Amino acid sequence: MNAQTGRHRTHADRSRELTLRGLLLGAAITVVFMAANVYMGLKTGMTFSSSIPAAMLSMGLLRLFGDSSILENNIVQTQASAAGTLCNVILVLPGLILIGHWNGFPLWQTSGVCLLGGLLGVAYSIPLRRALVAEAGLPFPEGAAAAEVLKAGDTSGDHGAGGSGLRDLLGAGGAAALIAFGTSGLRLLGEGLHTTLQAGHALFRVGTGFSLALVGVGYLVGIGACLALLTGVIIAWGLAVPFMTAFAPEGGLAPDAAAEAVWSGQVRLIGAGIIAVGGAWTVATLVGPILASVRAALKAARGTGRGLSELPRQERDIPITWVVGAAAALTVPLALLFGQFSMGAELAGLLPVLILAATVFTVSFGFLMAAACGYLAGLLGSSSSPISGIGILTTMLVALLLPLVVGRAAGPEGDRFVIGLALFIAAVIVTMASIANDNLQDLKTGQLVDATPWRQESVLIVGVGVGSLVIAPLLALLYNAYGFVGALPREGMDEAAALPAPQAALMTQIASGIVHGELPWAMVLTGMGLGALLVGFEAWLRRSGRVFPALTVGIGIYLPLNVVVTIAIGGVIAWLSERAFRSGFEGRTSATDDAYEAVRRRGVLLSSGFLVGESFIGVLLAGADTLTGRSASLAITGPGVTPFTPLIGLAVFVVAIGTFYRLVSRAPGKGSSIAP
Repeated sequence: MNAQTGRHRTHADRSRELTLRGLLLGAAITVVFMAANVYMGLKTGMTFSSSIPAAMLSMGLLRLFGDSSILENNIVQTQASAAGTLCNVILVLPGLILIGHWNGFPLWQTSGVCLLGGLLGVAYSIPLRRALVAEAGLPFPEGAAAAEVLKAGDTSGDHGAGGSGLRDLLGAGGAAALIAFGTSGLRLLGEGLHTTLQAGHALFRVGTGFSLALVGVGYLVGIGACLALLTGVIIAWGLAVPFMTAFAPEGGLAPDAAAEAVWSGQVRLIGAGIIAVGGAWTVATLVGPILASVRAALKAARGTGRGLSELPRQERDIPITWVVGAAAALTVPLALLFGQFSMGAELAGLLPVLILAATVFTVSFGFLMAAACGYLAGLLGSSSSPISGIGILTTMLVALLLPLVVGRAAGPEGDRFVIGLALFIAAVIVTMASIANDNLQDLKTGQLVDATPWRQESVLIVGVGVGSLVIAPLLALLYNAYGFVGALPREGMDEAAALPAPQAALMTQIASGIVHGELPWAMVLTGMGLGALLVGFEAWLRRSGRVFPALTVGIGIYLPLNVVVTIAIGGVIAWLSERAFRSGFEGRTSATDDAYEAVRRRGVLLSSGFLVGESFIGVLLAGADTLTGRSASLAITGPGVTPFTPLIGLAVFVVAIGTFYRLVSRAPGKGSSIAP
């Protein structure tokens, strides 16, 4: 299929694959989606893949020039998605502020983590491309979906997926932005409803949020992952919190505060234990395929040493000798980065040993994690890869090993330094794994649209460079505007408006507990035991083609209740909309499946619009705060307004998700603009 596509494509189309306007457009889209992803990640602990919405935006904007090609669009989405993936650094790096090691996000160290981790992630993904993308037969579902979007936009004309898709994306973004402005800006709409119920001393909590962005996340991940999230909610708020408050009540606290204290201080660690076991199991099951893939990649590299010009265009990677040399060279600035971070500690002669150990561990363990994530992306998609589990595993392992190297030589601030360095190393490894995970999806998209691998790989490097320059100012902007829960940059700030940074807070809690010897290991070990049972259940379900990821159960335990329930609403909408759509057809046929894919594509675009619109409002409010020196909220309060804001928010939310449901369950030919 690809060869045929290539024969029908003109030489001019091929020459427009890597263009200056494409690079500039990719950089602009990078800023938009990175801002949205950083805000969403700090608020909820979850980020979203920007490949498909970036592809839609590039198609719509490049159409204005009248001579764009599918290959140029592919380059734009490749650059934008690579840069957007760097946002996963927020899963760890804010922990350095939470422990007081940093007072903000220093530009060079923050950018250095992203740049060096990102470039090593690109370097690791190149030798794996041939084995995992070209030869392993892995489905790469998200890469294939992005390719279908690009193909549809390339062949449908003005009335195809490009035009209608862009309208759906922007329309959903506008609606979510208005609601978010009414919530976070004007404070006329409530952000959610929840209540704590008491039975004796036992405390239960129920509630939901009103975020359209989270509904979009739920729609994108699907009902299987959402059921796993809800299982985590039941374990946390239906079993663990009631049990612990019944037998060990938090004295002197109101019921709501007591339930929150038990959950945040102890129950969340059950989720961490589940994630650790799930991540370890995933890596263990992939060791064989990873080693086989590496051997195949090295064998292919030796066989293609004759030069780029003698290979078909679709098989030309950046030469493996360049990749190996670049990866080796990157260890020098990586060691310097660790050395700069460690300069404040009183390590004396241990400093060179520590730098060497940190560098070797990061490069070697990072490759294993990057390969595992890349393989899993091929099986399940990059959104289902265990980035959270890798972050927790890395944090736990480094926090256990570092004291063996440093001991008590780091001075009176030694414990804080060890915790900080553990988080710093984990941030680099998470960046490596995230980039390799996303890059292999992009390279699969490129294979399906007949792209040139070395050009994609080159633009991946550009995307990492652009993203590394953007992310530090974005993090600083959001921190100075909102602060983090438990770490506000200025006195008098509204802690209720602070960003929770939930994953960074959890990893900080784990590292601090290990180093100080205060980690509630009973909770972690309980989670590990439960994780082993869930992993067995997941493996059993996979035999019948069903999905119930154990990792996601852990996420459902440690994310806030309002976040998880709102995400689950999106997954239920996806499930109900498919059932409603298929009920209009007799039986399940290939025509029905094709028609539903068109509807599903619209749902993906609307969900992506929700994510971008709501997140971007948060960034704009943060920018307004920085420029004016005022609070990030324009809060309007007055008699009779505040008591009704949750009910008004609920009413608006119900109308919004009702409209969303109708749009994603309407069959073609029944008032829908979607054509199969």
